[in-house]
Amino acid sequence: MSKTHKKADQYNDPNHNYLKYWLGRDYEHQAEVLAFKRLLSGKRFKHAVDIGGGYGRLCVELEKYADKVTLAEPSQQQLDIAKDFLKDHKEIERKLMQADDLKYKDSELDLITMIRVMHHLPDPSSEFAEISRVLADDGLAIIEVANYVHFRNRVKHLIKNEKMPIEPVDIRSEKNKREDEIPFVNHNPKTVIKQLAHAGLKVERILSVSNLRSTILKKTVPHGAMIAIEGILQPILSKSYFGPSIFFLVSKAK
Repeated sequence: MSKTHKKADQYNDPNHNYLKYWLGRDYEHQAEVLAFKRLLSGKRFKHAVDIGGGYGRLCVELEKYADKVTLAEPSQQQLDIAKDFLKDHKEIERKLMQADDLKYKDSELDLITMIRVMHHLPDPSSEFAEISRVLADDGLAIIEVANYVHFRNRVKHLIKNEKMPIEPVDIRSEKNKREDEIPFVNHNPKTVIKQLAHAGLKVERILSVSNLRSTILKKTVPHGAMIAIEGILQPILSKSYFGPSIFFLVSKAK
């Protein structure tokens, strides 16, 4: 019996124009670029695949580290936007593909990135299994996690004398909790580490990213200063899972 996969094409909806979402989010983008640089600097890969990479925002960065880059995205609309966004990066390949059904051979890829996808995955076990399958024995993957146990949430739970949840938390409004609406969850990073291990993936390094994500800070602190401080904080705050975004560098468990 063939395996069935739930279609992940919600970003075909014209209301979900991911390119427009990133307007005014220069700090968050640069914070993620910094994380890539810290995790990949000095390394070179044959083939990098950005899973769920939208219109190719980070594929441009991956060209600095890999001979070949592929944008693997389940939304045709996002791939159409990518055609224009990547017009000056013609070597970047665009493929319609889902994270739980990667069209690659076992151990074929030596670099995989999956950024800002986990918040749409209440249960990422199928996706992790696919990443483990296609990742080379000496390959690396960067998996970003929308972090529920960030500093501000920990303070809120402490005030209410509530324990931090282990399971994913659906952060959608009641109005948007519909079957046809995109899932949007935050995860407990400790739970994600266990899920990765179950899939045969080992966490090599952790970074806390977008640590200064605040509308007030972005309006009052110069952009250059924000990025400089972010670069200092990413490794320092990693063990405490301080920021709203956690980057895991993972490899195949030996």
